Amino acid sequence: MKNVGIVIVSHSPKVAEGTADMVRQMVGEEVPLAWCGGNPDGGLGTQVGAIMEAIDRAWSEAGVAVLVDLGGAETNSEMAIEMIGGPRASRIVICNAPIVEGAVMAATEASGGASLKEVVATAHELAPA
Repeated sequence: MKNVGIVIVSHSPKVAEGTADMVRQMVGEEVPLAWCGGNPDGGLGTQVGAIMEAIDRAWSEAGVAVLVDLGGAETNSEMAIEMIGGPRASRIVICNAPIVEGAVMAATEASGGASLKEVVATAHELAPA
């Protein structure tokens, strides 16, 4: 069985890349992983197209957990999932959790073969009440 994929979406490309690097060092290559962040000019922002591409890179039949940093990243991730549509969209979940801790914990859970529901629940445990 393939492991759940993890996508990291940050307004900062450096935050997204650094978080992905941390995940890779902690869980290795067992988890499909992608990240995106920033705008085309190198500034802060998120883009629907880039998020869709990241989801494609991290795609797993087991599903994909998307971790976001701020409201705009969540909104653009929701639009990306809507545009992906079809049966795939039902296997993509946005996690409202701290981006770094959430990504590491979600990936750790995914590396053990956990379901999308379990991966998302683990990330959500870190969210403030």
